[in-house]
Amino acid sequence: MDHKHQHDAGGGLGSTLEWLLPALMLLAAAGTYLLLVRRARHRNPVLGWSRWRTGWFLAGIFLLSVALLPPMAPFAHQDFRGHMAQHMLIGMYAPLALVLAAPVTLLLRALPAARGRQLSALLHSPPARVVSHPVVALALSAGSLAALYFSPLYNATMGNPAAHWLLHAHFLLSGYLFAYVIAGPDPAPARPGVRTRLVYLGVAIAAHAVISQMMYGGFWVDIHAPIPEVQAGAEIMYYGGDIAELLLAAALVATWRPEPRRTGTPEPAARPSLPPPGKRRHPPERITGARYPVRADSSAPRSPRETA
Repeated sequence: MDHKHQHDAGGGLGSTLEWLLPALMLLAAAGTYLLLVRRARHRNPVLGWSRWRTGWFLAGIFLLSVALLPPMAPFAHQDFRGHMAQHMLIGMYAPLALVLAAPVTLLLRALPAARGRQLSALLHSPPARVVSHPVVALALSAGSLAALYFSPLYNATMGNPAAHWLLHAHFLLSGYLFAYVIAGPDPAPARPGVRTRLVYLGVAIAAHAVISQMMYGGFWVDIHAPIPEVQAGAEIMYYGGDIAELLLAAALVATWRPEPRRTGTPEPAARPSLPPPGKRRHPPERITGARYPVRADSSAPRSPRETA
């Protein structure tokens, strides 16, 4: 493991823009959400909008601001422990809060009917079904960590500001997608059952544990940072990831709505009404071996030849 840590510290106007642009984007996102909440309440005052969901969205924006603004942002550039803490906030904690805010449902309520139908059709399109599949979400969120820390990709992103911001965007979007597939209250085109989602969540927990333990032991890790920093970052990933995934499991239980059971059994076919007891006719006995059915009871009428 190379002990040299790449650090790209900007100064002057560059460092100011580095935190000013994220701050403006986060303020714009919070303002847009609050505007949509106002529209949704105006369109349907009876249904309104949950204050809890608004609070979850603002909590997600707050977590992103902690991760992307000083003092966390400069510390993440200088120390691998700061990078891992930043990764936890952007990729796991903030996405869960944003998912619980149900932004898609808010859009469907705030948009006009025609735009809402277009958004619903987009959510149920084949590309959306592929992207929102749990396997794809798991590969993008947990699987990409192995490609990041066990290859030169991490060191390349640390030396390139544009690549570093793309890495932040990947953490946020992949984390949001996985939380949305597992425990999102928003409608999903092909969300599996609760047991299946718990299995995928268990796989994610195991993947995070294996990657963090390999990182702590220094197996196949390609991170240009001092060994104590890498080991401390692995501990942050291990324990912080466990807490975040336990919160995700709690959100899954909290947002789970059991499907109504089908209690209605098929009604039996209506039986033909029987005549009164005095007028019932018993089926005539048939003599086997005859070419045609022959009545065996003596009360049956006989032909004139038999009576002669």
